[in-house]
Formats: sequence, C-alpha cells, structure tokens
Amino acid sequence: MLDDDPFAPPAKKALPLEQQLENASVDELLVRIEKLKAEIAQCEQAIAAKRAQRAAADSVFGKPS
Repeated sequence: MLDDDPFAPPAKKALPLEQQLENASVDELLVRIEKLKAEIAQCEQAIAAKRAQRAAADSVFGKPS
C-alpha cells in the first residue's frame, strides 16, 4: 500500500489522563475545564430535546407499556 511508509515515525500513544493533567499548566487546565463545561451544556441540551420529543410522542401515541 502507498500509505505504509517504512520510514515514518511510530504513532504516538495518548498519555493517560492523570499524566496529561500533571503535565498541563494552570491556564491549560482552565481552558480544558471551559471546553468540558461547554460539552456538558451541549449534552444537557440534547437530553432536554430528546425528552421533549419523547413527551410529545407520548402525548400523541400514549406511553409504551
């Protein structure tokens, strides 16, 4: 295959979370926290939308037994 480069460096493995946190600066950790909070907010919005959709379906078709 053309993608198999015998001279390419080996792929780096991701560091375990503990080591990532240990190596990160305070500013990097604060940025990470803000990104995680934004992701959590998106998840909460998705949950609310799914619950609303389910409630609408239940009101039309009734709750499943």
